[in-house]
Amino acid sequence: MKNVTIERPTVEEAIAAALKELDAEKDDVEIQVVTEPSKGFFGLGSKDAKVKVTVTNGPEERTKNFLDILLKKMDIEAVYEVNYSDNVLKADIVKVGENDKGIIIGKRGRNLDEIQFLLNLMVNKGRENYVRVIFNVEDYRAKREDTLKRLALKMADKCRYYKNKVRLEPMNPYERRIIHSTLQNEKDIITYSEGNEPYRKVVIDLK
Repeated sequence: MKNVTIERPTVEEAIAAALKELDAEKDDVEIQVVTEPSKGFFGLGSKDAKVKVTVTNGPEERTKNFLDILLKKMDIEAVYEVNYSDNVLKADIVKVGENDKGIIIGKRGRNLDEIQFLLNLMVNKGRENYVRVIFNVEDYRAKREDTLKRLALKMADKCRYYKNKVRLEPMNPYERRIIHSTLQNEKDIITYSEGNEPYRKVVIDLK
């Protein structure tokens, strides 16, 4: 667990400095006052307050606890990495069996998105500052993004060839944004979404 020991004129100042250095909130940490401030005798020999602040319930700790429980419940053995910086938390499963990987990802990443949603709720519960959570399995999201970009261009060509609109399969908001973004600079093509969640889909049409 990460911790720092800070000295400042008051306990409150020392705690504030420690939280800033750890990039943590008060509910994330355990605070130990090592030394109370002292003014000394006639102002001589004064001492600053010293506190030790340890992160016990921050985004990384919450994520590790969540994944340990989840993987145990799913009876899956996996190796994961958790990194937290600048209010962005990335949780990556870097090693897992092929069958178990398929279970975690689910059809078109559905399980992956649901786990990310639950992890997001867990990490941000009771926090003042929102943490963006990204959950991934062996770089699946980057591979899926490449697949969607190729699909978008292929379906745009199909739309041009047949001079008719093309409706794609239902996608989550993140995947729909990839389609829209990929085709936004195609001068003869427009894209829009239709339908209701979770069956909302992208339509590709000629201008």
